[in-house]
Amino acid sequence: MGFNYKKSVTFRLVQAAKAQRARSGAHLMRIGLHPGQELVLKVLDDTDGRTMSQLALALGVQPPTVTKMVTRLSNQGYVTRKVSDTDGRLARVYLTDTGRELVTSVDKAWKRLEREAMSGLDEKDRKKLRKLLRQLEKNLSMAVDDDPEHDEDLEPDADEGDASKDKELSAA
Repeated sequence: MGFNYKKSVTFRLVQAAKAQRARSGAHLMRIGLHPGQELVLKVLDDTDGRTMSQLALALGVQPPTVTKMVTRLSNQGYVTRKVSDTDGRLARVYLTDTGRELVTSVDKAWKRLEREAMSGLDEKDRKKLRKLLRQLEKNLSMAVDDDPEHDEDLEPDADEGDASKDKELSAA
């Protein structure tokens, strides 16, 4: 029998991530943002004046993605790019006053989303879920080549291998 992906944790994780992104998108649309743009605003709210490279690193995306996001946010009046005083090759990104005000709306949207997502879970379960998700993130951040057990994942389970041998023997 094949792998029942519908019962796997990773499939459930993908489905939950899709649902979260859709719900988040609905909340963000109400305040004029697309998913991902709010993260740029939050990162700049933490540390304003980051370079494009610093933003890409903080967001975990490629520089061209940051360029598109910053361009769109700039066109909306939420951020501004300024050439560095010390290095003319560097542009730093800053929140505008309008962008800083929008961060409050982002926080409200995130709180609403958190309430919806955690509905029906008590504080103990929420804490455990956060811990488990951090562990999943850590596990999935490991390079596949660094995992000596990875090759074993590519081999059929011992029971599956024995079952196919049994079928071959009984057919002979």
